[in-house]
Amino acid sequence: MFAVLPYKQYLALAGQGAESEFHIPHEVVGLCVEKGMSLLAAWRTHKGLSQSELAERMGITQPGVAQMERPGAKLQKRTLEKAAMALGLAVEQLEE
Repeated sequence: MFAVLPYKQYLALAGQGAESEFHIPHEVVGLCVEKGMSLLAAWRTHKGLSQSELAERMGITQPGVAQMERPGAKLQKRTLEKAAMALGLAVEQLEE
């Protein structure tokens, strides 16, 4: 398989750009590509959490997490911050 992405993003993923301090594990990328999961859903799965557990950590409901995990969902910065904190990630690792 091949992927086309902006060169700056490639450098960041390859650990050579200004954004190189954050990475996304191969397993998370695989869940996004192979199963069509959103980045948030892939990270949650990778961390071994259920939607209910993530919801509890974020102080929201499970249906709220399900809605956030829909591919293409546009999350507000504050929501990304809460999700990142609940998953022990940097916000940049959740930005699609």
